[in-house]
Amino acid sequence: MNQSDVREGVLRVLRRIAPEVDVRSLDPGQSLRVQADLDSVDLMNFVVGLDEELGVDVPETDYGELETLDGAVSYLSSRLEGATEG
Repeated sequence: MNQSDVREGVLRVLRRIAPEVDVRSLDPGQSLRVQADLDSVDLMNFVVGLDEELGVDVPETDYGELETLDGAVSYLSSRLEGATEG
């Protein structure tokens, strides 16, 4: 799965969690929580959705890696890469 596929997966999950957000207008370097107005329950649903969509279990200690769209794509891509190498 390449970074473009991962980005699309992240955006699909975000659309399910916050359907009112225009994902095309997101600044990939800014906080997703702020831009999509995600509360703590939304954030948990986002993490669970990423696991379901991409098959990546994100430990709570790594939630900060998902702060921005670029950060989430980079983190998830590296986790997926590591899973295929193992």
